[in-house]
Amino acid sequence: MFDGVASRYDLMNGIMSGGQHLYWRHQVVKAIDPKPGMRILDLAAGTGTSSRPLADAGALVVPADLSFGMLAEGKKRWPDLGFVNADACDLPFADATFDAVTISYGLRNVEHTDVALRELRRVTRPGGIVVINEFSTPLFGPFRRLYRDVMLPKVIPAAAGLLSSNPGAYDYLAESILAWPDQPALAQLMVDAGWHDVAWKNLSGGVVALHRGRA
Repeated sequence: MFDGVASRYDLMNGIMSGGQHLYWRHQVVKAIDPKPGMRILDLAAGTGTSSRPLADAGALVVPADLSFGMLAEGKKRWPDLGFVNADACDLPFADATFDAVTISYGLRNVEHTDVALRELRRVTRPGGIVVINEFSTPLFGPFRRLYRDVMLPKVIPAAAGLLSSNPGAYDYLAESILAWPDQPALAQLMVDAGWHDVAWKNLSGGVVALHRGRA
């Protein structure tokens, strides 16, 4: 599915989020606080847009994704980045390889969330961090109902039908967000997977939540 939207994936993200994706991405970078030489796994990196600012800060970033189409598009855009094909539930890295691991808008697409969270924990060194950026549950009741009853099931698929080469992918987007755990539930899954000091920050009123933890 993601292979078919790779070429316009970042453009569609910008349109569908009303440009807020730039703010959300900045918050991820701020939470990671990349430093020269820092080893970072950017899982579900897609075309590498999320990896670029980490590499520009001097970090040794590994953009990883399951979609070969995304990886191919990313390699065309950023030939200096070392893209890796990787399954979130069976990562091809040794224990304690990374100082930080991050995943944006990809964890809800993994079949076994608990397994992926444990794999991320396994490849993170003791004291290292995880930053998870994911769609979540809006805090304000009236907006939450509008978001879940109208925007996700109707507005986003309709817009995708006009703009995307693969509208079906955005039907899945709405369905996956509606089925995703809220902020406290995801935090508990992280704790169960072995992460410590778990906390989250709501972005855009909870439309997106930035979860953090320490190995």
